[in-house]
Amino acid sequence: MTTSSLPPSVIATLPGTYYTDENVFGLEQARIFESMWFCAVRAADLAKPGAFRTVQIGRESVIVSRSKDGSIRAFLNVCRHRGARICTEESGEVRRAFQCPYHAWTYDLDGKLIAAPNLSRMPDIDRVEFGLVKVHVREWLGYVWVCLADEPRPFEEEVQAQVAGRLGDLDAVHNYGIENLALGRRIVYDVKANWKLIVENFMECYHCATIHPELTEVLPEFADGLATQLYVGHGAEFGEGVEGFTVDGSAGVDRIPGVSETQDRRYYGLTVKPTMFLNLVPDHVILHRMFPLAVDRTIVECDWLFRADVVEDGRDIGPSVELFHRVNVQDFDACERCQPAMGSRAYARGGVLVPTEHHIGAFHEWVLDRLGTGQPT
Repeated sequence: MTTSSLPPSVIATLPGTYYTDENVFGLEQARIFESMWFCAVRAADLAKPGAFRTVQIGRESVIVSRSKDGSIRAFLNVCRHRGARICTEESGEVRRAFQCPYHAWTYDLDGKLIAAPNLSRMPDIDRVEFGLVKVHVREWLGYVWVCLADEPRPFEEEVQAQVAGRLGDLDAVHNYGIENLALGRRIVYDVKANWKLIVENFMECYHCATIHPELTEVLPEFADGLATQLYVGHGAEFGEGVEGFTVDGSAGVDRIPGVSETQDRRYYGLTVKPTMFLNLVPDHVILHRMFPLAVDRTIVECDWLFRADVVEDGRDIGPSVELFHRVNVQDFDACERCQPAMGSRAYARGGVLVPTEHHIGAFHEWVLDRLGTGQPT
């Protein structure tokens, strides 16, 4: 069946090759992950100068660290001498400098070359020029965003505009004071699926009645397949008798102070391209960061954020965490069931999107535009 012969109620998805082809994934690495602002690290994880975290963004390993003056810095994790990886650990802390484990070239927390064997015999080496390659950084919502592009698009246009476009304005997200919340729980998922399958799943609720019984009990409108992201400013309302966004609908914990009355008892879900999901409920925030490592493998780090006093007092956040943990497992299992079929001849021309999923077509068009490949045949 060709795209032109589809009935009017459905539109075509991307062909299966877009989820299995290494060349497509290579283009995505270069033209999406390495070119856009990427939500990389929770700023509070870098507690003091010398603390660092390494993250994989596209084809690059990136060191994100806190400098001596307390600001955030990011560098490509590559020694300027012979290209060895500087930091081999996922996270850690150095006292004053990063040292390459190969030939001991040493860089201060601002990336400047400060020492190397026999460096005094090389007076013509510019220590800044031969320092670590810097990456653009920006802090927002308590997270460090990095951009590997030489000249990034304005953060306001590429990231904040997406959030404002979904919620109506930026004040709506600032009401949650995300930068002041504390980490209650972090779960890391290793998903054997292409990153786009995960994004597409998050964007629609056509599947909710089938695989999310706990979620649809709390948010009844999801059982009708409505995608909350379809409507500017819309938040799915808690069901009658539901006290909180918990696995059994029981009361959660203390409400975040800035949450408005109109935001109370509502769930807001946002996709922030390329690889971040934001979930807002009255007493906590759930933030997903995706790290696509291969055409068929994606690491997802999910943070549950609560009021600082809730975390410090050891309040029971288990029922709140359990609800979306189950949603995550259900969603990722579904994506892993789809991934093998992306290479099937039955999916060579792709599948279809029903009316409640048509907005995913805009995501596909965005991907094609970023890749510069045009509409697939």
